[in-house]
Amino acid sequence: MPHLDNQTIQLALVAAVALAMLIQAIVLVAALIALRKLAKSIRDEMEDLRSAIMPVIENTRDLIKRVTPRIMETTTDLAALTRSLRNQTAEVQAAADEIIGRAQRQARRVDAMLSSVLDAVDRAGSFMADTVTKPMRQLSAFLASAKAVIESLRSTQGASRAEANRASGDNDLFV
Repeated sequence: MPHLDNQTIQLALVAAVALAMLIQAIVLVAALIALRKLAKSIRDEMEDLRSAIMPVIENTRDLIKRVTPRIMETTTDLAALTRSLRNQTAEVQAAADEIIGRAQRQARRVDAMLSSVLDAVDRAGSFMADTVTKPMRQLSAFLASAKAVIESLRSTQGASRAEANRASGDNDLFV
């Protein structure tokens, strides 16, 4: 067995370290090559994706450019329409309030007129009743007394009234 001296061990260690560094360098070069291929593949995919997406983005951008003025016009028109509707609603509300106020005033006026007419009719009715009823009662009393006088003058028998009542067939049924 050969004799292992210090120099030989150092030489073996240096050779092992050099071999490890060589393997590490090979692995790093392989990783670098793999990363370059991956980067190139990703770059190609991005270019394909960009070439597919860019027309869509351009079309969308053009569409937005064309539609934006119309959207702005529509928004302006809607704002004007809303203001106009708000103003018209306020005018209709004011007109409705005025009409309701006038109708209420007319209703109060008609109510007052009808009340005064009905009061006048009631007073006239009371007056007519008093004016007609009182003379009618007096006339009725006068006619009743005249009838009683005429009947008493017509009766020649001279019989009393109680006898006349008995003769008529009452037979004292009335108490």
